Amino acid sequence: MQRINYSVLTEKVMKRCEQENLRPRLLLHACCAPCSSYVIEYLSKVFDITLYFYNPNISPESEYTYRFCELSRLVEDMPEAEGVKTVLEDYTPEDFLKISKGLEHLPEGDIRCKKCYRLRLEKTAEKAKADGFDYFTTTLSISPHKNADWLNEIGKELAEKYNTEYLFSDFKKKNGYKRSIELSAKYSLYRQDYCGCAFSKAQASVRRLEKKQ
Repeated sequence: MQRINYSVLTEKVMKRCEQENLRPRLLLHACCAPCSSYVIEYLSKVFDITLYFYNPNISPESEYTYRFCELSRLVEDMPEAEGVKTVLEDYTPEDFLKISKGLEHLPEGDIRCKKCYRLRLEKTAEKAKADGFDYFTTTLSISPHKNADWLNEIGKELAEKYNTEYLFSDFKKKNGYKRSIELSAKYSLYRQDYCGCAFSKAQASVRRLEKKQ
């Protein structure tokens, strides 16, 4: 089965918007500042972006707050982010713990992560529908550790469920991930070494110990 090139689908939407002189409102779920950096740089040429910070998987709360502060600082410092707005959701770790019950033992990248994608994307889709956005999507696909097929499959399902448009994407393509690292260095962004949840944090701790041995 041939894989879908989601990056090409993004480009098609952007090209149409440019040709028709459109500037759609995009609700962009943001997981952190480093992942958002390139996505903002890339999409701000066409979209009116609102960053939506809803990540109940992040642990502890101090990490949640710090990541949002870094995201806010990026928006202030980055010229391409002029006019970009941010929305901070309340910290609700119980949302993540509920969908993770019984899956705590699984490694990063397994079905628990897929459920976490759906949790965050569904909240984004609900917000996009309620507030009249033209599109919604997420920065998550920029990470080589995130499953872009799962993200886009979920996005498609939610677009149909909420009758709103999902912007298909795979932001790691076209050196997107590499560019995010460059921008992170340029703006001295905090780059965490774990996805966010307590389970990925524990795995990161094991990796650090193994490197020392």
